[in-house]
Amino acid sequence: MSPRRNRPKDGGPFRSSEDEGRRYGGFQSSEDWQGEEWSVRHVAGASAAGKTYRCPGCDQEIPSGVAHVVAWPQYGGVDDRRHWHKACWNAKDRRTTKVQRSRNAPRY
Repeated sequence: MSPRRNRPKDGGPFRSSEDEGRRYGGFQSSEDWQGEEWSVRHVAGASAAGKTYRCPGCDQEIPSGVAHVVAWPQYGGVDDRRHWHKACWNAKDRRTTKVQRSRNAPRY
C-alpha cells in the first residue's frame, strides 16, 4: 500500500490564497450602494459561533451560528462594519429609510 498523498501531483500549493479566504470568514466582494463602494464579506455560520449581532436592516438579532453578511464602506474603519442577514442585505434597496421598532426594542 502506498502512503497517502497530501499535495497535488503537479507540486503546487495545497490551497490557494483564494481558498483560504473562503475557509476563514467567507468570500469578499465589492458592491456599490448609496453612492459609495462597500466591502461585503459572507460569513459562514460556523465562523459566527458564540456571538450575536443586530441587523441594521430589520433591527432583529442575528443569533450565534447563523450565516450572515458583514458590510462596511470601502474607506471605513473597523467601527463601520455592520452585520446583516443575507436577505436584509439583498433587500436593502427595497426597504424604507425609517426602521419600524417595537416599543420595547433597544435603540442601537
